[in-house]
Amino acid sequence: MLKLRVSLMILLAVLVGLHSCSPNPYAKTNKAHRKQVKALTKTLQQYPPANSLDNGTYWVGTTNFGIRKPNYVVIHHTAQNSCEQTLKTFTLPRTQVSAHYVICKDGTIHQMLNDYLRAHHAGVAKWGNNTDLNSSSIGIELDNNGFEYFDERQLNSLYTLLDTLKRRYNIPAANFIGHGDIAPSRKNDPNWRFPWKDLYDHGFGIWYRDTTGLVPSPDFNDTLALKLIGYDVRDTTAAISSFKRHWMQDSTVGMNEDARKVLYGLLLAL
Repeated sequence: MLKLRVSLMILLAVLVGLHSCSPNPYAKTNKAHRKQVKALTKTLQQYPPANSLDNGTYWVGTTNFGIRKPNYVVIHHTAQNSCEQTLKTFTLPRTQVSAHYVICKDGTIHQMLNDYLRAHHAGVAKWGNNTDLNSSSIGIELDNNGFEYFDERQLNSLYTLLDTLKRRYNIPAANFIGHGDIAPSRKNDPNWRFPWKDLYDHGFGIWYRDTTGLVPSPDFNDTLALKLIGYDVRDTTAAISSFKRHWMQDSTVGMNEDARKVLYGLLLAL
């Protein structure tokens, strides 16, 4: 028994030694992360808040409140050449960009921010009447330079993560969208190779009905339909391109009859 205990202690010492030989390369930025979180926590604990307009004689805190929750998921591709490159980019203060999750090609998921905190991933964007997607969404970056197909291991991890987020926050299926959808004049990610139909089959996003024999009504308005789906149509050409990239895996410019049928079918499916 004594020999067993000694052996276990030696094994534990070896494991600790191995762990100590592999320090976290992000220890410094993790420290900065914790510091920022503590600062936010300190702000939330102020009664009344430092920027309060309360001029009453005493603070009256309501008992009916909760934490804000995400209602959208925005999918991106990183447009970089490796997962490590993206992780480094998201830990440099000067870049001012981030995401809640980064999924590597091998399926490894890195959560970089608490779901309830606001990441800098959407930028200037609009979906429906929502003009501040950063404040209401979770950003997921897929390691992909924008010119390649998505690894099956990566997609499987994505579907697992999306299922968790959907159930945890009760996110509507229609609110799983792409960066190119919310910023059509600026972004094209995830690229046209992303399998949106497969995503839909897993329970996320929306899809169109069978277009066989489908004929849009004579008064069907392409721009209005795009707007009803959620697109910002101030740049109609960009909105059409984004729509075709998402629902047809088509990177060509301009509306055609096949695209119009898909758009009409999608509108009927809403």
